Amino acid sequence: MIISRFSLVIWSCIGIFGCSSKQDPYTIWETYQGDPGSNQYSSLGQINKGNVDQLKVAWVYQTGDSLGQQSQIQCNPIIVDDILYATSPAIKLIALHAATGELFWEFDPALDFSPHVNRGVTYWESGNDKRILFTAGSLLFAIDAITGKPVVSFGTAGVTSLKAGLGPRAADLFVISTSPGVIYKDLYIIGTRVSENADAAPGYIRAFNARTGAVEWVFHTIPKPGEYGYETWPEDAYGKIGGANAWAGISLDVERGVVYAPTGSASFDFWGGNRTGSNLFANCIIAIDAETGQRLWHYQTVHHDLWDRDLPAPPNLVTVTHNGIKIDAVAQVTKSGYVFLLDRDTGKPLFPVEERPVKKSDLKGEKAWPTQPFPLKPPPFARQHFSEDEITDISPEAHEYVKTIWTTTKTGEQFIPPSTQGTMYFPGFDGGAEWGGASYDSNAGILYVNANEMPWIQHMVELELDMEDQSEPKTIKDAGEKVYKTNCAICHGQTRQGNTADTYPPLLKLEKRLPREITMNIIEKGKGFMPSFNQFSKEKKNALLAFLYDETVQIDQGNNVNQNWLDALSKELREFAIPYSHTGYNRFFDQEGYPAVKPPWGTLNAIDLNKGEILWQVPLGEFEELTKRGIPKTGTENYGGPVATAGGLIFIAASKDEYIRAFDKETGMELWKHKLPAGGYATPSVFEVNDQQYVVIACGGGKMGTKPGDYYIAFSLPNN
Repeated sequence: MIISRFSLVIWSCIGIFGCSSKQDPYTIWETYQGDPGSNQYSSLGQINKGNVDQLKVAWVYQTGDSLGQQSQIQCNPIIVDDILYATSPAIKLIALHAATGELFWEFDPALDFSPHVNRGVTYWESGNDKRILFTAGSLLFAIDAITGKPVVSFGTAGVTSLKAGLGPRAADLFVISTSPGVIYKDLYIIGTRVSENADAAPGYIRAFNARTGAVEWVFHTIPKPGEYGYETWPEDAYGKIGGANAWAGISLDVERGVVYAPTGSASFDFWGGNRTGSNLFANCIIAIDAETGQRLWHYQTVHHDLWDRDLPAPPNLVTVTHNGIKIDAVAQVTKSGYVFLLDRDTGKPLFPVEERPVKKSDLKGEKAWPTQPFPLKPPPFARQHFSEDEITDISPEAHEYVKTIWTTTKTGEQFIPPSTQGTMYFPGFDGGAEWGGASYDSNAGILYVNANEMPWIQHMVELELDMEDQSEPKTIKDAGEKVYKTNCAICHGQTRQGNTADTYPPLLKLEKRLPREITMNIIEKGKGFMPSFNQFSKEKKNALLAFLYDETVQIDQGNNVNQNWLDALSKELREFAIPYSHTGYNRFFDQEGYPAVKPPWGTLNAIDLNKGEILWQVPLGEFEELTKRGIPKTGTENYGGPVATAGGLIFIAASKDEYIRAFDKETGMELWKHKLPAGGYATPSVFEVNDQQYVVIACGGGKMGTKPGDYYIAFSLPNN
């Protein structure tokens, strides 16, 4: 049902859109991940261990804009004054009655952009001025929370650019935001997602004025001359290198007025010969004065990252007890399966961290950092070594199949540099922990985090990019192959075979499947989870198409047009030239399509941050066909985080088997599960309306080759 604007005004008068409540932050869900400290915890206890088995579907809302197999929803909804705000697969903003799922309004940005992952939105208010700030493409919108209309006083008619403050180099480069920003007073502080290739935009963190849309401050994650950390890069890095971006979101200590930003790798992810040094502030937790943008402290979790070890989630702002003293701290989960626990005021580790020597790189031009930090407590919540003893044993055939491949790759420990021989990443590119983050119960001092235990294999591929060599290229197609291998092969594969598990389609025999002009349109505007490459010159785009469509047009050295074309392309390729590409992000499966390592393949973990101990670990998810074969529950890959509650429960979906579950937070015992219409690859929200507690989950599917969906589903106890 669509509610009229007249009805909205009436509801506003009776309080549905009244001033936001200022109660216990853990009884409401007005912020992404539940509270500004990203703790994904609810002090509501109406649903508890004694009655969770009675949970029923309270309502279902279908957005109606699924994008086919490219479709996902990873949104963690917020609930303000009984209204739920969320996004759809096509990045429409929706407002629903939180108790019924009825639609109040929908805002469609109606832009010519490629829909992308969106994990949430942000609420800001000042008196009767109530706004939802959210991003779509490279734009930041301010939408009236009551009417669903753009706030015309913000930016230009309600919209401003996410590229503002990044400098002129970012103008034609890929910049979006997958995670929402945080509000401090009238500042909206946000990071961005950028390319992971050599043409990445800088990942600066910025504060926008929530009233006007103007940029108030910029924190340079790749320092400029005179700034702290400048000496950790080559002197001209800030003008050429990108990344070091806070794509995963940001946590806020409101009382201290400090934001804590986790950053990712500098680009290119897997070869850093052009960015020698430790590379501050990539792979750092950065404490920043929220008012001014000034650095207070930082802690780097990976030096000179060559492994895509981005910090994958906002840190939990926690209070722990050490030696009988309560200490405010920052708990940062990582893809490698560690928790860094740092003093919130100084950044000093509360448990020892050891700098250990790691292997050198054998790639040309690379200077891997000689040591990396390893926390001694808590112990890692994901396995660290894929030894021969860890090869899958679900069947003799699987064991032999995996062992044959395992023996050909470099494996055995963390921080083995990328190689042309092939390097095993375990935990893999997607964790350990991922963007779903962790839940923290401050009453017990326990952190709950889900983990992937999936090995991935990557081969680096050496590129020959000397375009001045007159022996190559002989055809435009040859030049296009270089463009493809440098920019496209990491997703679509070196042989254009695609990766359907990650929704990257094959590009073989494209001339029989897709008109050339449509492919050009996709290159220029993006589609699904492929970003726009409109920053490519005309020569570069046409060369890429010549390769994709097998157009063997000779370059005649006597033809000035062709020679000018070749010269222009040669210059462009050299500008972002790196000597390596890679074979993509490839999970290591057995011959049946199951992970190559012994189970468990996905886990839920309880970690005592007071003592630095793991209390329990249980499989998360199930392959029912394997259970029927007598194999104990294996767990599955999982995306989306947990929520712990005062009812003694942990709610989490995330698993590949498309269930949402409730676990006993003291023991890890599974108490309830419900099959979803599509995978719930998002973090649930827990809230209360009219003394009734609800749990809502986005069911967008689409990951790991599972079916897509466009659902939000809320659960509650039956009314008595």
